[in-house]
Amino acid sequence: MSSYSMNEHEAFEAMSKFIWQFANRAGDDLLTLLGDISLEADGKPTDPAAWTDWMECVRATMEKNS
Repeated sequence: MSSYSMNEHEAFEAMSKFIWQFANRAGDDLLTLLGDISLEADGKPTDPAAWTDWMECVRATMEKNS
């Protein structure tokens, strides 16, 4: 698993990208998003694709700000 060090601004930027990406793909259904990102007992999100999407947003933010 990759490890990144982000400041508060970068984390907020990545979160914003993640939410906009979800909204563009699936609409504005907040309950679906919350269900997809809920963590299971093993620490992984309910929807494994949510983790992949999240990491893409983190990487894009880090590359933009490096």
